[in-house]
Amino acid sequence: MDTAVTDSPERHLWTLIEPVHAITYFAPECQQAFEDAGLPGFWRGYFGGRAAPLGAVSAGAVTALFFGFHPSFVDRAVPDIWTRCSPADALAARLDGIDRAWTAHELPNDRAQLKRAAFIVRRAAEAVADDRRPMFAANLTIEMPTKPHLALWHAATLLREHRGDGHLVALTALEIGPCDAHVVRLAHTGTPVDTVQPFRGWSDDDWIAAVGRLHERGVLDDTGQITETGAALHVAIEESTDQLATAPLRAIQSELAELAHILTPVVRALDSAVIPYPNPMGVERFDTT
Repeated sequence: MDTAVTDSPERHLWTLIEPVHAITYFAPECQQAFEDAGLPGFWRGYFGGRAAPLGAVSAGAVTALFFGFHPSFVDRAVPDIWTRCSPADALAARLDGIDRAWTAHELPNDRAQLKRAAFIVRRAAEAVADDRRPMFAANLTIEMPTKPHLALWHAATLLREHRGDGHLVALTALEIGPCDAHVVRLAHTGTPVDTVQPFRGWSDDDWIAAVGRLHERGVLDDTGQITETGAALHVAIEESTDQLATAPLRAIQSELAELAHILTPVVRALDSAVIPYPNPMGVERFDTT
């Protein structure tokens, strides 16, 4: 059975930008910046930083738009975070954290190259500025930072949230709920359950129930292993997500090789120094072949 996800141009672009965005979650300098802004504890910083472009939104809105979390897990941080730190201050803190992390980990800092990469990625985002995608649209309203590495991070965030919004659409169209989506991905990739379950707030009972639903759909077999139907479903999710990410790629198709040339050293550095593997986000090790 062929369970491989096609290495499409859209997915290749994702492998270049997702690690750049992920700095904000995995670099300790970023957590410290959020703590300095009044958001102690990892999850306050996570929800405050990622939700800040939306304004002081409710827990219900965050649960819906972030998709993968149990509602009670979100409730622990939201809306309390907005009594500790304004959205504007959270936005400033997330950039401050990226700035600190870039220096601390001595990431590639050729200003001209980073500025060029940021320009290319930003242009891809601007090509789909009219897309009605909430996380993407909220981040698009934020002014582009002037420092090249921060501009690159912001541009990468735009495209990854655009793809993320599309991923939610793909899952919803295929009638896959948030916990079920985690179970399908982990069963397909063989990633340990404890890499994701405790970091998204799902109890053992929630997880067992999701496994049961997927078994009834023929996605998992009696032992919880993915079936041929399940593998096809996973591929369908990723292919649909790719299709929904085609428009921004089309705008920079002729510059994708140049972008890869600039970002490859950055992603390699992040791969070895910042991002843990495996991780809850599903960020994959960078393939240099």
